Amino acid sequence: MIETRLLPTDELLRSLVDEVVEIRVRENSVLQKIAELDRRGAAGELGYKNLPQVLRHAVRWDLTTAKKWVTNAGLLGGEITPTGSELAPVLPVTADAVAEGALSVEHVAVVAEVMKALPAEAEESVVGFAREHEPSAVRVFGKELAYLLYQNDPEPREAEAAPQVNQHVMNWKNGMLEIRALLDTVTGAKYEALLDPLAKPRPETVEDGPDLRPRAVREGDALAELVDLMLRADQLPEHGGEPVTLTVTMRYDDLAKQVGQATLDNGEHVPADQVRQLACSAGIIPLLLGAKSQPMDIGRKTRTFTAGIRRTLVARDRGCAFPGCGRPPRQCDGHHVRHWSDGGDTSVDNAVLLCRHHHTLIHQSEWDVTMEHGIPTFYAPRWLDENRTPRRNLLHTAV
Repeated sequence: MIETRLLPTDELLRSLVDEVVEIRVRENSVLQKIAELDRRGAAGELGYKNLPQVLRHAVRWDLTTAKKWVTNAGLLGGEITPTGSELAPVLPVTADAVAEGALSVEHVAVVAEVMKALPAEAEESVVGFAREHEPSAVRVFGKELAYLLYQNDPEPREAEAAPQVNQHVMNWKNGMLEIRALLDTVTGAKYEALLDPLAKPRPETVEDGPDLRPRAVREGDALAELVDLMLRADQLPEHGGEPVTLTVTMRYDDLAKQVGQATLDNGEHVPADQVRQLACSAGIIPLLLGAKSQPMDIGRKTRTFTAGIRRTLVARDRGCAFPGCGRPPRQCDGHHVRHWSDGGDTSVDNAVLLCRHHHTLIHQSEWDVTMEHGIPTFYAPRWLDENRTPRRNLLHTAV
């Protein structure tokens, strides 16, 4: 056996991936055994209240852990069919993927969660996404897939929900003002858009070093700065090359027919009947999909992306374009697909939105991004995907 310290990094990672697959195959075997114990009523046979209590003593799991394993085993192990003659898996596609070692126990829990809001035929799409992404990304994908499938359904004939009411409570304590607020969807999105650029960590300097403030402190300082800025209303901050704005994106045909929903920068949705009113508000930009306006292209005149180009990128990418990333547009920067230094121009066709983490990853790793048919397409390093299969971010395609 070769010592791990002698292996090249890519071989070491490949070996790690192979062993994780083996672990997942063994986990599937454990799930099948738990399902069989549950089916035959082992807890009652052994004098226990339930199976998690048995596993708590048998394998020394915490009760919470034991309950999760029993729940997941039930999802994969099957349930009695109406005829009572055979077992039928609740999540058959998921069961097959787990048996291959492609999914973890955590994946199973998330797939089961999102499938509660989806038809059975959607399981194949969800599992296909889960094969390439972590459980948290699968949860987001499931939410967006449900929205895509049901966005055009007729509204339920239930009593209309009470309108959202903004609430703001102030209380002075020991010379400091304590603030608590509940904001409606649109106001909350505006507030986030204003606060986010002011709450970013300060650039590291020789004198001060890195910004070590916790997020809560940075956001508190940002709120204080926002108060000062509002006292100087003509000096509002810029974000992404333009004054802070909120973009409302919607298909032109839907707006004309007053059906469907529009999408805010943060991924939240608002009904069509609110869009026309929002379009009249200062600081809100209505962006219609399917209109005849052409993407801006400013060639080689500058390396920075103008407000117009960024606005078009937001409409196309809807957030970080890296596969599986759900960060919204306001947390993303424009990236030159063909680097500026290599002659790449500053245009929509040579740009992609990336969050800071994935922007750095693209520059410093073997991940590649290209534009194919006008869509950002990514290729993983060979240690992760020997065939370098093209990948796209499916999280934003449903909105």
